[in-house]
Amino acid sequence: MKRSIAYIAFFMLINSAVVAQKATAPAPCGPLPNANQLRWQELEMYAFIHYSLNTYTDQEWGFGNEQLSLFNPSDLDCRQWARVCKLSGMRGIIFTAKHHCGFCMWPSAYTDYSVKNTPWKGGHGDVVRELADACRKEGLKFAVYLSPWDRNHPQYGRPEYITYFRNQLRELLTQYGDIFEVWFDGANGGDGWYGGANETRRIDARTYYEWAETFRMIRELQPKCVIWNDGGDRGDLRWVGNEAGSVGETNWSLLNRLGTVHGGMLRNGLEDGDSWVAAETNTSIRPGWFYHETENENVKSLSRLMDTYYKSVGRNSTLLLNFPIAPNGRIHPTDSLRGIAFNRMINEVFRTDLARKATVEVSNTRGGSRKYDGCHAIDGKTDTYWATDDGVTNATLTLSFGKPTTFNRFLAEEYIPFGQRVKRFALEALAGGKWIQLTDQLSEVGDGMTTIGHRRIICFPAVTATKLRFTILDAKACPLISKVGVYMAPDITADTPDSGEKRCANYYIFFATDRMMFVNLGKEQTVTGFRYLPPQDSKDGTITRYRVSATTDWNHWEVLGEGEFSNIVNNPIWQSISCKPTRASVIRFEGLRLAQGERMAYSDVEVVGK
Repeated sequence: MKRSIAYIAFFMLINSAVVAQKATAPAPCGPLPNANQLRWQELEMYAFIHYSLNTYTDQEWGFGNEQLSLFNPSDLDCRQWARVCKLSGMRGIIFTAKHHCGFCMWPSAYTDYSVKNTPWKGGHGDVVRELADACRKEGLKFAVYLSPWDRNHPQYGRPEYITYFRNQLRELLTQYGDIFEVWFDGANGGDGWYGGANETRRIDARTYYEWAETFRMIRELQPKCVIWNDGGDRGDLRWVGNEAGSVGETNWSLLNRLGTVHGGMLRNGLEDGDSWVAAETNTSIRPGWFYHETENENVKSLSRLMDTYYKSVGRNSTLLLNFPIAPNGRIHPTDSLRGIAFNRMINEVFRTDLARKATVEVSNTRGGSRKYDGCHAIDGKTDTYWATDDGVTNATLTLSFGKPTTFNRFLAEEYIPFGQRVKRFALEALAGGKWIQLTDQLSEVGDGMTTIGHRRIICFPAVTATKLRFTILDAKACPLISKVGVYMAPDITADTPDSGEKRCANYYIFFATDRMMFVNLGKEQTVTGFRYLPPQDSKDGTITRYRVSATTDWNHWEVLGEGEFSNIVNNPIWQSISCKPTRASVIRFEGLRLAQGERMAYSDVEVVGK
């Protein structure tokens, strides 16, 4: 008997050794992120800060001839900016050190058009310095935005300007400590002051800036920095093709190193791209990037911000959320409270992971080894993962909750140090003894179950089930899943603290001019009217005469109504405009005449449809 037991033990030992030998580590798949890109991806959310002379001229883009005397904030407090951003869940700040107007928020040695010649602090102030210091005191990363386009500089458009531009960049990269990202805007060339020439200058954004040499300088001075660039040579990160706060449901962190990049590539990446160029989603907490008093009632609602989170961080991107600075030098209280409510809601949604108490069953484990078993998808560790055998690109992971469990969010993450692999997946819930298919309710195309990457979050109506089955339908190579999570997100209502819920929360609203607003409905639908609620605390921007038009293609516009809002100044209530049933995907709302002020304003808008 003892001899038999010894034989069995010896056999099991040999068998375990064979299994362990078979369970070799998976090979990397395709282009891989470098260490800088991995660190950046882990930030997930960080803030944009827009502040310049534009703040005092009520403009989005300065012309380059704005008076330096305008810059004299009464209560500038960079520590307040950093605290608000930290409480809002941001892990870093990117600051507009120089916007298109050319005004420098630090005392640059290469221009007089900077804070050193303003009344603020007698010309001895340095906003970049104060913010860099504040970020480090609050434990935040710091980064800079430097506009390549300079509407003030007399040499813009000529070779001499590139030397000036690099000299300023060198100042920012050598005088303010570690920089986690350098951000170069894609707006380049046009009309401007240009030292008094007051003319239009055009450049070839692909060649004029000689990006290769500029990138080399950045790598040398800030070796741990990532580069965002929207033209010319490929940076480390890419734009997503819009400022609405969303990237495509399919989002590969890949592009080709060379060649033109069109909108579809920006939104979705390239499945077979030869370089790792992940997506960064940038949007503002308000309609504009810079502060406008008329937008105080138009700070994005909590539901809109959560929608942005799911469509950016939840689609394998990061979120760069802008907080504009008010003329007094502080983030406005409404923006502050909404940002903090945003972070509070994210924490509430993802506080309890229902998968952590579930049991896991998988259809395939790499080499049969516990090292790659499905349990690693719910162990809370970032350096372990479930992996299948080579050649197995269709596999299931089933979570058993042990009792009926209600949930409405699913999260999955790939182990991206070895590449992005999953092309398509499916979700099914065992409810009432039947398997039902789940789809992403935020998807604009299909069921939304495509790529995963660093993080994918699927939103669906609450379902009560005893099991959840996650099936990978196709992948480039054996999938490596480092995490799956299941959550129950609470409803957001007007009663949710600081939510700012309004009827316009479901639209993407932006301004083409100070008197023209576009309302993107997200999809084509039948419209029968439009409603406008004027500002409730000021007459500035109140529209007294209007025109409303609709389109399905941005080319052909049909006027839905034009007229006057009678007695709106004295009685600022909802104004209703009715029209015949009209198909539309975008509404254009024009303020033909305002009660006072130059920029149209609103408290809320609503599109009425069938």
